[in-house]
Amino acid sequence: MLRVAMLSKWHVHAGGYANFLKSLDNVKITAVWDEEPERGRKWAEELQADFEENLNCLLSRDDVDGVVVDAPTAMHAEVMVAAANAGKHIFTEKAMALTVEECNQISEAVKKAGVKFCISFPARTSPQNLYAKKVVDEGLLGKITLWRNRNGHDGSLSNWLPDYWYDEKMAGGGAMMDLGCHPMYLASWFLGKPKRITSMFSYFTGREVEDNAQCSIEFENNALAIVETSLVTYRTPGMLEIYGTEGTLIINGNDIKLTSKKMPYQGWFTPTELPKPLDPPLKQWVDAITLGTPILYGLEEGTKLTELLEAAYIAHKEKRQVEFK
Repeated sequence: MLRVAMLSKWHVHAGGYANFLKSLDNVKITAVWDEEPERGRKWAEELQADFEENLNCLLSRDDVDGVVVDAPTAMHAEVMVAAANAGKHIFTEKAMALTVEECNQISEAVKKAGVKFCISFPARTSPQNLYAKKVVDEGLLGKITLWRNRNGHDGSLSNWLPDYWYDEKMAGGGAMMDLGCHPMYLASWFLGKPKRITSMFSYFTGREVEDNAQCSIEFENNALAIVETSLVTYRTPGMLEIYGTEGTLIINGNDIKLTSKKMPYQGWFTPTELPKPLDPPLKQWVDAITLGTPILYGLEEGTKLTELLEAAYIAHKEKRQVEFK
């Protein structure tokens, strides 16, 4: 039995993670900690778990094998370094941390402790994105020239996000730090090492953090990526466009169209079968601990995401192009 502690209900996905873990026969939620004790006590009662007001006390418990981190992003480094030092396996909500330096601190602690680490990259498990990666890897599009991905919802318009979501000190940013993580880590997965980045963020609802954002990134393979995300768009379908020297792939929600010079006929092709979805990242983490299976989204992937995010916010705040080292 894998015994797990939930570290904070700050993130909007925390409840979903707890429900998923409760659905597994080989997992038991034993304890809860929260930087807001009143919220944590209430959640612990709902989960029928112990509440620990002191994080170090929780991490010293013998009935905690691993932790699920949903604390404010600004607290990730502090919380995860402490968890690793206590010998606890770690699953974290994205982003891994606000800076690459903090990611390096987490990585050092995790490697030293020899614990399992997984970051939540759910977009990499979807059949549509797995199909797109397969098309690119098989060379059907030739060399990639332009990659565009959009992810959005109307959380800031409909006000279903919590007020603290817009606290820059704790969240680290707005739309790009939240939903923007998904197209950012996908861009890294598809295109490799970034070369330079520019940002255009706006404040449509007038809050402290941006709610509408776009980044343009050039990668070392000369491909350009356009990353778009928003908290102020209504019923936004997942949009992925990949243009290459020998083909084009357009994915709009569940609608997929491919054309390629390497196909036996010219015109648009719609696949009749997609790859099977991969297990959710949280299931990958549980299986890695209990069965020794691989984790696909670890320290390196998490750090690469933060590298892009950190540079994106520098570009926005300093109104300049940022080059990667």
